[in-house]
Amino acid sequence: MTQFTDLGLAKPLLKALAAEGYVTPTPIQAKAIPSILLGRDLLGIAQTGTGKTAAFALPILQRLADDRKPAPRKGARCLVLSPTRELASQIAESFRTYGAHMGMTVAVVFGGAKYGPQIKALLGGVDVLVATPGRLIDHIAERHADLSSTEVLVLDEADQMLDLGFLQPIRRIVSGMSRKRQNLFFSATMPAEIGKLAGELLVDPVEVRVAPAATTVEKVQQSLLFIEGPRKRALLAELLEDPSVTRALVFTRTKRGADRVAKYLEQADVSAAAIHGDKTQPQRERALAQFKSGQVRALIATDIAARGIDVDGVSHVIQYELPQVPEAYVHRIGRTARAGAAGIAISFCADDERGLLKDIQKLTRQTIAAFDRRNDKVLGAVTAATTSGPSAEQSLPQAKARPQNGQHRSAKPHNHRPNGHQGQGQPNRNRRRGGGGAKGPANGAAKPAWNPLQA
Repeated sequence: MTQFTDLGLAKPLLKALAAEGYVTPTPIQAKAIPSILLGRDLLGIAQTGTGKTAAFALPILQRLADDRKPAPRKGARCLVLSPTRELASQIAESFRTYGAHMGMTVAVVFGGAKYGPQIKALLGGVDVLVATPGRLIDHIAERHADLSSTEVLVLDEADQMLDLGFLQPIRRIVSGMSRKRQNLFFSATMPAEIGKLAGELLVDPVEVRVAPAATTVEKVQQSLLFIEGPRKRALLAELLEDPSVTRALVFTRTKRGADRVAKYLEQADVSAAAIHGDKTQPQRERALAQFKSGQVRALIATDIAARGIDVDGVSHVIQYELPQVPEAYVHRIGRTARAGAAGIAISFCADDERGLLKDIQKLTRQTIAAFDRRNDKVLGAVTAATTSGPSAEQSLPQAKARPQNGQHRSAKPHNHRPNGHQGQGQPNRNRRRGGGGAKGPANGAAKPAWNPLQA
């Protein structure tokens, strides 16, 4: 089995990796690092959570160390463009961690933060600059940044850059750079516009693919719950009562929706915080820090977090609302089952989201275990193939009556793990409960409860 010691990395990098407990590279790292060390341009297609940051950070640090020179004034020897603030911060932190014994300077530039410290960091030049396109263009326009001497350009999560409308800003940034540079281009999917951009930027690139585009992480156990829209919040609170949900990332489509869900959960005594684009940078950093430390068990996020949050130990990803863009489904559930761990992804689907579900099915070509929360009946497999025969919608029961009190409550899981959060996520005392478990039928016969957390 390939190890980091087999990839030609310098001793300071190996020392930093050993300190972090890293021995075996992921597939994207094993395939990309040797080519980047040779100075080749690279096109990397890989899912989120596969270790792409180390795949480019390690060889870049080695390149900069092998050719020591002062960083250009107002510029950077290496520029990494990132779609979100959170991802930019995490990439910068990775460079600092891996380069701990190399004396490299790293700066991060993004919107929502004060200009002063960023201008100061750029003034003397840095070895590695990680930036979001919008704020970087502001610095270029004000002549605080000059990228004409940049030696390495990295575009990370290029397809999300496209989704966020950064295509033209990227072209504007690149227009001010020297053509004599190494280009590294990473994306989870390859839509036509991204393929065109890659063709413009890359010169005779090495192409590395570690998984088919738009496939989900293998170790994520997926399930789908058909549920009326008005009942979603109560069901979410119920799921989060289960102690096996040690750290849950919950996705909504809108910023206002994220705030409403977080407020509802707090009222139900479930520790939660919201993170989205309308939050200030300190608010976003505080929410993320609380989520990482375990102060809150549920982080409610819009798609800004789908590829911008890298938190170890996310046990569950819950899609409160299905995404408008089907590729986002892949990126969302990729927030769990990271670094080889297993994870659980649960998606809520209301009647008006059936079309979005079909788009996801068509993209991923995967079977998702589907359940109808209206009567806890297992519907079976919901796949794209069903569209050629009787549809999944046609097989759904039409009754929308609410279950009897307690009938839908999940049984206590048998695999409870101590997590230091006992006492969090307890239900509101004023909420009606089902007597400590799923009630049986009227005649007293036992009815096995279905637990979506273990489906």
